[in-house]
Amino acid sequence: MLVVQNTPTAGPGRVGPWLRECGLRLEVVRAYAGEPLPGRLDRRALVVLGGGFLPYEDERAPWLPAVRRLVGQALRDSSPVLGICLGGQLLAHVAGGTVKGRHGEPEYGSTPIRLRAGARGDALFGELPAVTPAIERHVDAITELPPGAVWLADSERCPHQGFRVGERAWGLQFHPEATAAGIRDWDTGPLAARGLDRDRLYARALADEPVSTAAWRAFTHRFAREVASKP
Repeated sequence: MLVVQNTPTAGPGRVGPWLRECGLRLEVVRAYAGEPLPGRLDRRALVVLGGGFLPYEDERAPWLPAVRRLVGQALRDSSPVLGICLGGQLLAHVAGGTVKGRHGEPEYGSTPIRLRAGARGDALFGELPAVTPAIERHVDAITELPPGAVWLADSERCPHQGFRVGERAWGLQFHPEATAAGIRDWDTGPLAARGLDRDRLYARALADEPVSTAAWRAFTHRFAREVASKP
């Protein structure tokens, strides 16, 4: 499995160990540090992590064209894809959706993720509770899903929290890999400018963590099963 890391602080987090629990081997490419991305996936699964860029901001992140090519290749080959935050936005963009910067209301901290009708029977979302907390940290948003995408989840402030393209490519706006502890490293300045208190965000996420950990670990294991069943 290829994992693309786009910033130093947005690594695989707890999703990495959860995938390894299922026997998967992860090749993490730190694209932000200049590590080269492969020209081809060779039918491997693909995980694309978050980052503070839009999916088409090539001047700020010159490796993004290579990531977009890999996402497109995975879609053509029906290889499993999991896109998280920026990764989900990249999937939407490559598949024909629309992503806009600083759109709608930003989300920070533990946020209730709500299933939509399309989640019924989905390989990853179908077994989640109707509402599951997950950590958010974004100001950009998917404003239009790709043609034919299945809309899986939303939140109060952001309609496109989860979607699927084809049968095996999932995009998430939220962060299943993130933990409450990470919130303690967030810069308080931008939070205060939005009337948010870091300690309160941390306390809320910590209270939600037993539920969120169980749900997103099982979710990640279901993705691992999809990878294992790849032709």
